[in-house]
Amino acid sequence: MALIKSVRGFTPQIGENTFLADNATIIGDVIIGNNCSLWFNAVLRGDVNSIRIGNRVNIQDGSVIHTLYEKSVTEIGDDVSIGHNVVIHGAKIEDGALIGMGAIILDHAVIGEGSIIAAGAVVLSNTIVEPGSIYAGVPAKFVKKVDTEQSKEMNQKIARNYLMYSEWYKEANK
Repeated sequence: MALIKSVRGFTPQIGENTFLADNATIIGDVIIGNNCSLWFNAVLRGDVNSIRIGNRVNIQDGSVIHTLYEKSVTEIGDDVSIGHNVVIHGAKIEDGALIGMGAIILDHAVIGEGSIIAAGAVVLSNTIVEPGSIYAGVPAKFVKKVDTEQSKEMNQKIARNYLMYSEWYKEANK
């Protein structure tokens, strides 16, 4: 069973039909939307500031989401896919974005709608990624524009797939 822990008077709120892997950890001021999935060893640590997760978001294995005390919050829109071992620290991820495996997104960065952050990229603090952009590298730099509708469609498909995967685990526990 996932670890859901209150801290400083905040208790995580988890939306309907959201899958939490057995060892996912959700702490403090965290609100998660509907039809999301948090996979094995994912940690959402809302102990020092708020974390807000939209609908149909998948946060894959080993990812960590945190903030800066009194300085940054983390906001993640709808239909966002966060790959394995991602760190998001006090950033805003807009609807339909894809964050590749092992990427790091630092405080006050904004990842625009339908954007793609490549695997292993490091998005520095205060970076603004324009909607429909691909960023890659360390530090992450603009690579090219993508069709926003096409990338949103792709990310919605990934989000639907992760809902399907989570159903496998729910069925296995019946």
